[in-house]
Amino acid sequence: MSVLHKNKVTKIQSSYAFEHEKREKKAAKRRKVVLLRFSLFAVMLMALSSVFLYALISQSSAIDAKLKAKERLEVKLQMLKKEEEKLNDEIKKLNDDEYIAELARKEYFFSKEGEIIFTTPED
Repeated sequence: MSVLHKNKVTKIQSSYAFEHEKREKKAAKRRKVVLLRFSLFAVMLMALSSVFLYALISQSSAIDAKLKAKERLEVKLQMLKKEEEKLNDEIKKLNDDEYIAELARKEYFFSKEGEIIFTTPED
């Protein structure tokens, strides 16, 4: 019904009405441009924030992986330091003639003069 009513109404053809209509069209166009700019700005902001968020997450996971690797390497370093200490002690002992003699007797069944070696079965 409103469509029929609109057709019966005629516009006033005056300079004021023409200028008013021109201003309304210009304001509507300006609103569309502002809305388009705002939408474009919002889309760009969302894209930029998603890129930053992706970078943050990927860097965070990389940092976590490197921290875990660092912990594993620190544990390995401690084990290697202990092994180094043992080897240094072994080097010091191997410079001692008495230790070498005892080691030779134990490992290779060398005996002192007049000593008899008995081997026992190991269970």
